[in-house]
Amino acid sequence: QVQLVESGGGLVQAGGSLRLSCAASGRTFSYYIMAWFRQAPGKEREFVAHISRSGSSRDYADSVKGRFTISRDNAKNTVYLQMNSLKPEDTAVYYCAAGTTTTMSRNQYNYWGQGTQVTVSS
Repeated sequence: QVQLVESGGGLVQAGGSLRLSCAASGRTFSYYIMAWFRQAPGKEREFVAHISRSGSSRDYADSVKGRFTISRDNAKNTVYLQMNSLKPEDTAVYYCAAGTTTTMSRNQYNYWGQGTQVTVSS
């Protein structure tokens, strides 16, 4: 069992940056593959990024590649999403998730945070 709590969302102008954090509690954090997903109004929840247990391997959705960076600090039980060059289309509720397989599918993650709103104005 894992509890996940996101923070760091807010309102930012296009071209700006935000850093999201996801604090985990429960089982050993380093056991889990961590991921970020997002869901915009009227859209399905979509994959953003994931990171391996050690933090040595990362993957990103094409829509955010080159702009977003996922990282983790296992000593702090925290995963981060650094978002640069934000665009209005990045506006969504961002969720962190924990799972045991390397996947981009939301159905294969076992634990989810409550989400944090990111709004990017043009």
